[in-house]
Amino acid sequence: MTFETDLRRFGPPACETVSPRDALTYCARLTSTHYENFSVVTWLTPREHRPAFQSIYAFCRWSDDLGDEVGDPARSLELLDWWRGELDAMFDGRARHPVMIALRETVGRYGIPPGPFHALIDAFVQDQTVVDYATFDQLRDYCTRSADPVGRLVLYVAGAFDEANARLSDSTCTALQLANFWQDVARDLDIGRIYLPREDRERFGVRDDDLKARRFTPAFGEMLKFEVARTRELFDAGRPLVARIPGEFAVDVDLFSRGGLEILKKIEACGYDVLSARPSLGKAAKVRLLARAMLGLARARLTGGGARRLDPAPPLAAAAPRGESPR
Repeated sequence: MTFETDLRRFGPPACETVSPRDALTYCARLTSTHYENFSVVTWLTPREHRPAFQSIYAFCRWSDDLGDEVGDPARSLELLDWWRGELDAMFDGRARHPVMIALRETVGRYGIPPGPFHALIDAFVQDQTVVDYATFDQLRDYCTRSADPVGRLVLYVAGAFDEANARLSDSTCTALQLANFWQDVARDLDIGRIYLPREDRERFGVRDDDLKARRFTPAFGEMLKFEVARTRELFDAGRPLVARIPGEFAVDVDLFSRGGLEILKKIEACGYDVLSARPSLGKAAKVRLLARAMLGLARARLTGGGARRLDPAPPLAAAAPRGESPR
């Protein structure tokens, strides 16, 4: 089923409703049928928490598609405003959309506030008007909305949200977002977006006409080498998070971190020429990374490592009001 079909079925003004069970099934299908470097839910993800991750992923998927798949920024802004209204209705106890019906159970069970969800919508709204970033600081600010909220949502589900863990998660999520940007330079150019900061393009002498023509130059290679190096530093900064969260979640978190680092290695291996071909991970590489993540967790357990689960989050009634960030 395509996004266009789903939008006709569940979008405005139709917004067909489904049962809670069908809503969970719908989110599970979305999670299993979309491309990612790694599956959001793996066979290692604790079974009792899979519906939560699936509902969160489905929210992100719909938000992303409303921003990128419509083909008209003005229409996307209208639909994202409608989507924000559906989110507000869900937190008010009036869930209508299947994703929101499933998400209602998740936010209620884990005490998740509205802030991270609104931040994600804000990022997709920003995508409709900002297609080129002047500085790296501006790009990192964008990541606080486009990437960091996802990690914070994972921490809530893991029962491990606190400010220290959130800061570590932010480093990892920003690094993952940046690695994806460097991996997808050509794809983003195809939709009119450039995430390589202009200050870096000018510093290394990367010409706009070369970039838009997908011409790989030594200047581009040196620039991307620089971007990869500082992205790796962010992965390193977030690395301690793996040892601070409950073991049943640690492998998945470790896998995403290792996967992001492996993407950086793939970019290095192709001489930083991401304009000619998109570097990606094959099945064999993913299996190796999974094995390393499992081995790392086993070692931590044998040596007495492993994090405690924090006190349960407050119930939905005590969640932050609309738009408040959990920072």
